[in-house]
Amino acid sequence: MQDASSSTLSPLSIDATILGSILARRLRPGSRLGEGEMAALFSVSRTLVREAMMRLEARHIVEVRPRRGWFVCEPSAEEAKRVFEARRAVEAGLMRIMPPLGPAHRARLHSHLSEERAAMEAGDHPRLVCLMGDFHIRLVEITGNPVLSEILRDLTARTILISMLYQSRTHAEQSHLGHCRIVEALERGDREGASNLALRHLDEVEAGLDLDLSADPLADLRRSLDPGGSLAAPSPSSLLR
Repeated sequence: MQDASSSTLSPLSIDATILGSILARRLRPGSRLGEGEMAALFSVSRTLVREAMMRLEARHIVEVRPRRGWFVCEPSAEEAKRVFEARRAVEAGLMRIMPPLGPAHRARLHSHLSEERAAMEAGDHPRLVCLMGDFHIRLVEITGNPVLSEILRDLTARTILISMLYQSRTHAEQSHLGHCRIVEALERGDREGASNLALRHLDEVEAGLDLDLSADPLADLRRSLDPGGSLAAPSPSSLLR
């Protein structure tokens, strides 16, 4: 999280800094956010930190665990499905109200797509995931609707938490091409086509999630110790014993 100018941050900046750190993949699911440490970092009282945490809890970005404190949420497989349902509803509608793309909008979107391509070619997966989320935020910002921007920013943050837990690295090219097709449709003024492409893109992203990992409590350790896959995951029935 940011610390260079924490003493100048307002209480509401706590929310924005945590959300931005998740979008940039600097905070991972399950990260602990101690009230005392946060108060010292932002030079505010623990009461203000707690208020910020409660606002983020209402947005399903953080959660409080009894006698342990605040943590970045770890979305379940079922929650992941609900988040993608919500994104389909929001982004399909978003495409239908997009204003015509002006030269500045086109330049910004094409620059962003170039950054995605460069991150892929460099094998910079953390930056690529951040850029993939930013693409949707850049689109909603074109509408100039702050309510939509806040909704999509929250959903994007939750999607990034989901991707850290469940997404493989093999679908980057497919996601990038989905973004390119959406921009091409918007440049043609084809809002309905862009809406359909947005739905197709989200379907492809969700299909790339390995939600079965949620049934294996050793999934992270298994992937770290056994990249070849020789350590088989337990059957669901064995986990119930």
